Amino acid sequence: MAERFEIRFSGAGGQGLITAGIILAEAASIVEGKNAVQSQSYGPEARGGASKSEVIISDGPIDYPKATIVDACLAMTQEAADKYASGIKDTGVLLLDSEFVKREPQGNYKIYKFPIMRTAKEEVGREIVANVVALGAMVALTDAVSREAGEKAVLSRVPPAFIELNKKAYNLGFEKVKALMD
Repeated sequence: MAERFEIRFSGAGGQGLITAGIILAEAASIVEGKNAVQSQSYGPEARGGASKSEVIISDGPIDYPKATIVDACLAMTQEAADKYASGIKDTGVLLLDSEFVKREPQGNYKIYKFPIMRTAKEEVGREIVANVVALGAMVALTDAVSREAGEKAVLSRVPPAFIELNKKAYNLGFEKVKALMD
């Protein structure tokens, strides 16, 4: 049976989580040669409302493009956690931004928390790369793609002036979650 990973990124519209999903799908398909599909949905408000991006990665053909049994979910805001932290399988994981999600969703999965937005702002120096911090964290959490493939996909999408910034953001997210997992 083909290995299938279902990953959901959720947060507020405008946080760049759709882009994070697209980059993860590119890391899987373009860099690693796996099958990947990415889908997204927004709340009725384009910016600020809860939005989600789902990525399905598989060694074999993907017969259904929507996530049904989620392996890993990211929730950057309380609204996103309340709305989208569902359908996570028993052995799955939920990553929360510890500063914005105070009420943890209940489920039979493992929860990891760290301040994603604050890490982007204070340790990388730009809040705008929070989605790249989150992407690095999700790659560390799932092993859906290799660390290198994720970084390569991130860097292929950013202008030369922002390569170092994004590299730092991605690797910080990756390392912070690896440290939580030990």
